[in-house]
Amino acid sequence: MDAEITYLKLKSIALQEFPDVVVSASVVRGPLNTAKSLRIYFVDNSFLEVWLGDRKYSYHWQRKDGKIFRHDNAPHKKHEGIKTFPKHFHDGSEGDVKESELDDKPEVALREFLNFAREKI
Repeated sequence: MDAEITYLKLKSIALQEFPDVVVSASVVRGPLNTAKSLRIYFVDNSFLEVWLGDRKYSYHWQRKDGKIFRHDNAPHKKHEGIKTFPKHFHDGSEGDVKESELDDKPEVALREFLNFAREKI
């Protein structure tokens, strides 16, 4: 996976397809200026951080009211009982964890998540 290309594609989707809720987006850089994640800012001053690894991912929406909404596939033992394990969804808080049907393709997953955010905003 070429992170730079993937994050730039996702940035374009966010800005072009969701201008009613997305204010801006930027690639977050790590050591040696490598693409580390994508941060998307919403009209309500909250943000979504998209992190894609070789086999792991996280779509983490941090809201100003303290609520978090996150789809990720970190294989936490405490979530083994969830049907979609290791995929799971934090629905408003770290402790409220449910099944995640988020698509495995980053472009599709981002659209799904941004549609979810659009409904909440």
